[in-house]
Amino acid sequence: MSENLRTELTDVNQVEYRQLRLERVVLASVWTSGTAEEADAAMAELSALADTAGAVVVATAIQRRDQPDPATYVGSGKVAEIKDMVVASGADTVVCDGELSPAQLRNLEDRWDVKVVDRTTLILDIFAQHAKSVEGKTQVELAQLNYMRQRLRGWGDSLSRQVGGRTAGGVGIGGRGPGETKIETDRRRINTRAALLRRRLKSMATTRELSRATRARSQVPSVAIVGYTNAGKSSLLNRLTNASVLVEDALFATLDPTTRRTRTEDGRVYTLTDTVGFIRHLPTDLVEAFKSTLEETRQANLLVHVVDGSGGDPLAQVGAVRAVLDQIEAGDVPELIVVNKIDAAGADELATLRHALPEAVFVSAVTGDGLDVLRAAIEARLPQPGVLVRALVPWSRGDLVDRAHRTGEVISSEATADGTLLVARVHHGLAGELAAFEKGKI
Repeated sequence: MSENLRTELTDVNQVEYRQLRLERVVLASVWTSGTAEEADAAMAELSALADTAGAVVVATAIQRRDQPDPATYVGSGKVAEIKDMVVASGADTVVCDGELSPAQLRNLEDRWDVKVVDRTTLILDIFAQHAKSVEGKTQVELAQLNYMRQRLRGWGDSLSRQVGGRTAGGVGIGGRGPGETKIETDRRRINTRAALLRRRLKSMATTRELSRATRARSQVPSVAIVGYTNAGKSSLLNRLTNASVLVEDALFATLDPTTRRTRTEDGRVYTLTDTVGFIRHLPTDLVEAFKSTLEETRQANLLVHVVDGSGGDPLAQVGAVRAVLDQIEAGDVPELIVVNKIDAAGADELATLRHALPEAVFVSAVTGDGLDVLRAAIEARLPQPGVLVRALVPWSRGDLVDRAHRTGEVISSEATADGTLLVARVHHGLAGELAAFEKGKI
């Protein structure tokens, strides 16, 4: 990371939306609604985000207001109080739990004499640290560019470098004028780079769509694991499929979706996809950039919504996840609530959740408690094959019997001299192929 804070781009290929050196930070929040407990939970989450980004939180400040101050986010009295905190603690960054306008950023930096970043910038920084795949890095860079484009500003030497006469490298009379300002140049370069990134993501999305289409043609049901960040989604995927996905006790440890195949008790194949974690007020630019990845969620047959049972406010997290699902048009996909980390939750907490979420399954990915119940619940909610067939499948068409086992529900399978006498519930496509071998009425 750059040691200096920059607000203009120097190299658009190495995005600097507001380069951070988050070391000793003060957290500032405006509490506009809800209870004091909810305000404390929001501050605890901001602290966890700062910690994930590599910061040490040295002080916090919460102000109760009807709405953030349009000029300085917090009121003038709180501005002075936070200034004292910065001086006393030796902090070099203030993180505000909201999305700041360019004017608010400028005003606060002038008053506090340190870097000021907002919640969106902090989340973007974490995503940039955790992106591993080419697609993930591309998505994060696009989100950074979109965010930066709205906040370009020029100060001092970075202000308009205008075309003049010959001495200024211009073209003389008739060629003088304002020319292209530094901000306009940066904006043009951002637009050019963003267009390139969108083309790359579109190409990657096409590959992903082909994979989804192949699964759809094979009638393989899909299950997407969704939930608040750090709720234990990757741990559950590993438990359910014997995968080896990275598990880390950190926010947004998983950015790249991982899809694994597994089987039901009766042998049907379905896929489980681990997705990026959600969070309250997830930046719109991130949702837009990760649209191709989140498509897996929208097209799933079932959402396994994982909730951290040991978290500070699980029910609020459920609401935040559902808000994002609505935002990506996945709110109508069938949902199975899974309360995870019951090994770390208190009895009172679990009793409250059982009352509030009566249809939820309670599990621990660490100890394995409740996983058999979860597997059965998932299997019960998978789409059932709708056509009952009875066919004598010749030995030369063993592929049809195999597909019936993988994608259908085999009721009986008997080996005969002429082939396999199969009674099964299958999807319409496979039923059509088995029609040539139908053996009497069922």
